[in-house]
Amino acid sequence: MRSLDIYAFLLQRINAVHDFEKLAEAELGSEGQQAYERVMRQKAMLLAKLADDARERFPDADEWVLDGLERFSASARNSLKIGSVFYMSALLYPEDHKPGQPNDLEVFAENLKE
Repeated sequence: MRSLDIYAFLLQRINAVHDFEKLAEAELGSEGQQAYERVMRQKAMLLAKLADDARERFPDADEWVLDGLERFSASARNSLKIGSVFYMSALLYPEDHKPGQPNDLEVFAENLKE
């Protein structure tokens, strides 16, 4: 089933985002702000490519899926364009996000699975 393939693809990206976030926290504690910024930039670059990667891998995916992924990518590209590390760190998280709650990409993936 195609939506399950896209779901698996998104889970890989979600896991990579979590890995970047964990690494960034560790870097902030040990190596400081520059290392944190470098990792947040990597996270943003991964998300900036998300829609293009999905279009390439799943060219026949439903348009609503690709449009949704494009919104995530556009936010990430914007964070890179303006160079805001805070923006990069906040990608995928709503203003009222609480620890332990899924981020917006996780919610999107779960909706796709259903």
